Amino acid sequence: MTTSNRDLRDDIRDYWSERATTFDDEPGHRIDADMAAWQALFRRHLGDADGRALLDLASGTGEIARLCQSLGFAVTGLDWSVPMLDRARSKMPDVTFLQADAERTTLLSASMDVIVTRHLVWTLVDPKAAFAEWFRVLKPGGTLLIVDGDFVSQSLLSRIAKRLLRSGTNRAAISPQVVRHNEILARVHFSAGARAGLVAAMLNAAGFDRVRINTDLAQIHRAQSAQLGWRKSVLRRLEHRYAISAIKPQDI
Repeated sequence: MTTSNRDLRDDIRDYWSERATTFDDEPGHRIDADMAAWQALFRRHLGDADGRALLDLASGTGEIARLCQSLGFAVTGLDWSVPMLDRARSKMPDVTFLQADAERTTLLSASMDVIVTRHLVWTLVDPKAAFAEWFRVLKPGGTLLIVDGDFVSQSLLSRIAKRLLRSGTNRAAISPQVVRHNEILARVHFSAGARAGLVAAMLNAAGFDRVRINTDLAQIHRAQSAQLGWRKSVLRRLEHRYAISAIKPQDI
């Protein structure tokens, strides 16, 4: 039996809802000692905040919303998971958090100066439709910033490093959560990996201009190293992680 896209979106929402209570406890999710590094990355791509209206898509527990608020943006968060939103609202009661699908936000056209996402694109069911939706919501001249990665395909160096770092360690049984994660990953659009060049090409096709890929996230990785531990820190640096910024043309 073929599973519909609607069913897949439900599975994705429910998966993240079930992870909400422990999400901030997992290394690399909560922004703590790496806050300054994240702020530097966002300033590099977005410039000064100046109170501009910013939409944090798939805001989860609100960590990126908290980052953007610290920079001086007027933040609105959006997520489809009620448990995630509950945690975000408890952290930042002064921020508006909306429940909606990031691929179909229902927001007004040309209502946001900036849209940001972290680790959303790799889960998209229909990225072409999502990028068109984000283009619609942005004001002319507005900026989109995507922070994401290819968490599927691995370079030869990455595969060798993973084998070496795991040798001699006790390998735990694969958890039901990991199994479910892999089942969902096999069904999303970027099931073979969300490579930066492919995402950038789709943004260009959606009408975005000045698409810029930045793969230098070393400052963030260094700041996270104590939290991640040395093994995971090494592997993370070998992954294809990136930030992509793009502009909606002024004459739209």
